[in-house]
Amino acid sequence: MQRSGTISTWNRNPADEEAMGAAHAPIWRRMIDVSVPDDLRDATVLDYGCNQGGFLRMLYDRHPFRAAVGLDIARESVARAELLKRHRPIEYRAGDSAAALGRTFDFAFSHEVLYLLPDLAAHAADIKAALRPGGAYVAAMGCHTDSAVWPRWRKAIAETSSISIYDHSLDRVAKAFSETGFTVAVRPLALDAFMPVTVGSEYFPKIVDQLRYYSQDKVLFRFVRAP
Repeated sequence: MQRSGTISTWNRNPADEEAMGAAHAPIWRRMIDVSVPDDLRDATVLDYGCNQGGFLRMLYDRHPFRAAVGLDIARESVARAELLKRHRPIEYRAGDSAAALGRTFDFAFSHEVLYLLPDLAAHAADIKAALRPGGAYVAAMGCHTDSAVWPRWRKAIAETSSISIYDHSLDRVAKAFSETGFTVAVRPLALDAFMPVTVGSEYFPKIVDQLRYYSQDKVLFRFVRAP
């Protein structure tokens, strides 16, 4: 995010904004399965770019944590997240700086946020300031220039997004975090779930595109702050 001010919602289409959580749920489950330790009872967690808060709700229901903050620049999305959190120990905040929260976290997560950031080095520094030494940041990214579907996706996303999008390669992401002092690791998301097929989809006109995207192009970065 890293820009002045806030916005109302990410997607200019209200129906698409509401549907985003359900569409992302299988991806969130996979992120949790491959990157989260079983015991988070004493852990603090940050979700950077939380939208309507679904990731942290899912994480808490599967692995209860001590406390969490969801951060997003979309004001209406944050307000919706607050309404939906119920008993969970989560606070949702509108903003773009993790360091400005004045807290340190054991874990941080983001899903499809990196391609919305103009300055990856600034984001890496911001996350570093918010993580405890040895803390880990797991970031899912499928919207990158190394993906075969990115040229088509970029056009489709730009038509509905409330903010600008950027052309980052996987190497550029890794370099920004490495130079900020993180140990960098990466793996394919390799989604192990059924995803609905929409005939005539502008994102996946061919099923093979969808299979490649979720098995190869969409990756999880893990950035670990030095102890």
